Amino acid sequence: MTGSNKGIGYAIVRGLCKQFDGDVYLTSRKDDLGKEAIKSLNSEGLSPKFHQLDITDQASIGRLKDFLQKTYGGLDILVNNAGIAYKLNSTAPFAEQAEVTIKTNYFGTLAVCEALFPLLRPHARVVNVSSMVSTFVIRRCSEEVKSKFLNNKLSVAELTNLMKDFIHATKNDSHKRKGYPSSAYGMSKVGVSVLTEIQHRLLSADPREDIVINSCCPGYVDTDMTSHKGHKTIDQGADTPLYLALLPPGTKSPNGNFVSERKITQSF
Repeated sequence: MTGSNKGIGYAIVRGLCKQFDGDVYLTSRKDDLGKEAIKSLNSEGLSPKFHQLDITDQASIGRLKDFLQKTYGGLDILVNNAGIAYKLNSTAPFAEQAEVTIKTNYFGTLAVCEALFPLLRPHARVVNVSSMVSTFVIRRCSEEVKSKFLNNKLSVAELTNLMKDFIHATKNDSHKRKGYPSSAYGMSKVGVSVLTEIQHRLLSADPREDIVINSCCPGYVDTDMTSHKGHKTIDQGADTPLYLALLPPGTKSPNGNFVSERKITQSF
């Protein structure tokens, strides 16, 4: 469970501790914040475990992979929740916002997947936490750009090049001319949603049985990321990710989909 010392990630850990018959790992970039979250959940009678993880640090990802491989030999559930968003009133240049946001939300998520997917056991469940913002933003792309993202034969390498192209275009302020919208967070989540579709295609051809992957929108949740303006509680926000993480064996649908309020959304 990436990015889980607070907010939606914390609530997903809480739900998994109550519903999943196995060890649940809460991760965070900073040890002290992660351990504080563990103590808080312990006070509720829950027993998650902790491991440090910074999804923008390849060495940190590698340590987690080695630990899981040595300790468990595999992985049953992976929830990619870690992410960042600049505030609307941020004075940071848009090019900086684009590079930093996509580095975490897209490239960090991709790095975790590349490291941990080899550990997925048959019947594993993967949840990539995206956002409904991605569905709005893809519609604001030019038809040419949209067609590239929605190409059902797109590879991970090609998607990565599109994300890099967007970042590069923001640096000389040519992104609008090239057909990209001015939303760093939205574009990062377009990357996550499209990545999920590609990963589904690849996992469907994998010899390991019944590995299911979906992306989802938790909704507008009262967290630090929304400046506590969201109308949902963190437990309400955790509902759809938990539903996807605990899909029963043999699930055919949802699989490779974008899901909101436990329902498949056709936007991706």
